[in-house]
Amino acid sequence: MAPEFPDGCVIVSEPVGRLQNGSFVIAEHGGEVILRQLDRDNDRWYLKELNASYPVLEITGPQDIMGVVIQRAGHKRADRKSYL
Repeated sequence: MAPEFPDGCVIVSEPVGRLQNGSFVIAEHGGEVILRQLDRDNDRWYLKELNASYPVLEITGPQDIMGVVIQRAGHKRADRKSYL
């Protein structure tokens, strides 16, 4: 999910976080756990990668989401970011 989440960064997620369009989420898709950005269009739920060369994935709904990213941490203070 670079450039937002570079290799080696640590993310903190909240299992019952507020789902909103554009949130970064941890979700289950195809038997895998993935980090993607949530994109809701009316009653349809999608997971998109920041790199456009990856496909947009459709999920059945909020039951597929395991957590909402609330913070990114890194080795330096400048690497830290809150998503609340």
